[in-house]
Amino acid sequence: MKPQDIIAGKSSLWIFGYGSLVWKPDFRYKRSRVGYIQGYKRRFWHGDNFHRGNDELPGRVVTLIEDDDESTWGVAFEVSGSQMEESLKYLNVRETVCGGYITKMVDFFPEGEDQSPVQALVYIATSDNALYLGPASPDEIGAQIAVSRGKTGHNLEYLLRLAEFMRSSCPHVEDHHLFSIEAAALTVVSYLLAAQQ
Repeated sequence: MKPQDIIAGKSSLWIFGYGSLVWKPDFRYKRSRVGYIQGYKRRFWHGDNFHRGNDELPGRVVTLIEDDDESTWGVAFEVSGSQMEESLKYLNVRETVCGGYITKMVDFFPEGEDQSPVQALVYIATSDNALYLGPASPDEIGAQIAVSRGKTGHNLEYLLRLAEFMRSSCPHVEDHHLFSIEAAALTVVSYLLAAQQ
């Protein structure tokens, strides 16, 4: 899906973020809403050799895996007018060129009663991507995240900020995958710190 096809005939667009976009959108937007999409689960199965890792030691970032019984919470940003083209141009570099993500349109359900879903653009890394790492145990993923760093910063920061978002903005949602990886990564960090004493 090309950016010009996405915005053709539209006066505004919603963009759903479920990873670093929830705390660092880095584009101008009209408003944002916390909510969820259905039919997908968030997993740390995508490799990152730019933002949160490198070629020798890729970091792990989240992607979405189709699962009819699951939902993923995050933030949707509404962009309008010139913000649409600007945000898509920026996200094309951040998510597609540097990250290998593709785009899809999904139903986004804003949090709150009597909220109708809206169509939102989402970026997803698929298993046919060269950076896709696939499943691993929380301990393995946590250890990889604990020691990886890229041009944007430590992979651990990515993990901790995402976990903090979920605790503060979606306290009623229990994300076992995310929180088990957070615990594993923090255990590795504590061992590394103790070894330096």
